Amino acid sequence: MIDSVSIVIPTWNRADSIEKAITSALDQTHAPLEILVCDDGSTDRTEEIVRAIDDPRVKWLPGPRGGCPAIPRNRGINASRGEWLAFLDSDDSWLPNKLAEQFLALKNGSCQAACSNAFRNVPPEGIVGTLIEWNKPRITFITLLHDNKVITSSVLVRRSLLELSEGFPEDHALKVGEDYSLWLRVATQTDFAYVNAALVEYRDDPVNSVRAESVAEDLQRSRVLHNFRQWIFTKRPAVAPFYLCLIFWNAMARKYRLLLQKLKRAARYLKNCFVIKGDGT
Repeated sequence: MIDSVSIVIPTWNRADSIEKAITSALDQTHAPLEILVCDDGSTDRTEEIVRAIDDPRVKWLPGPRGGCPAIPRNRGINASRGEWLAFLDSDDSWLPNKLAEQFLALKNGSCQAACSNAFRNVPPEGIVGTLIEWNKPRITFITLLHDNKVITSSVLVRRSLLELSEGFPEDHALKVGEDYSLWLRVATQTDFAYVNAALVEYRDDPVNSVRAESVAEDLQRSRVLHNFRQWIFTKRPAVAPFYLCLIFWNAMARKYRLLLQKLKRAARYLKNCFVIKGDGT
């Protein structure tokens, strides 16, 4: 099954948006092999809506409430049959050419994973722009160390890489950063081919998502890097020193940038304090 794609959609009580997500996956110009809707203990009409969709490619994978997106996503990975895996959150949707554009980028960039930009849909305003400021054709491990530029609902990745990376970490401490942790693991094996076009409509509604449980950015980043260090030491010890050095130098660069920003602000403040205004004569 060359270029066969399994689409994994984790969901929990998304009766209002799940049909739109699934329809956008079914409408791809590069037709998917299967769409695995992986439930996390929904109590609304989500299951009823999914089962009513008359397409044998759409499959309902039930599961108990875990409260962590990694759990249903990993269930979908384990049940999938495609050579490639794509992830779509149940409140997001795709443009029809999403998969086709990404396979072209994969071929041109000789990569094993791809992602793209996304329209930012903020309720109730609607589309208010795009999410990512990046115009290069690749996202590397170094790029990801600066910040996570990979939108999960835009990812297309070869299945074998996810198996090597052991899927999404299910540690509840990473509930807000489990995707970032996995993309760092994947980036040790391949760059992400980046399509600088909005191929996804991303619903930015943190109050009604897992992001409602606010975690300070520095703490989240610390947890993600700790998880990555544990994984690289255990699973790829031969290359662990190389990646740990990259993390160290990136941390030093971040501290330098923060210090430089503080010095610039101090300089502007002092300049404003000592500026002597002319008296007009």
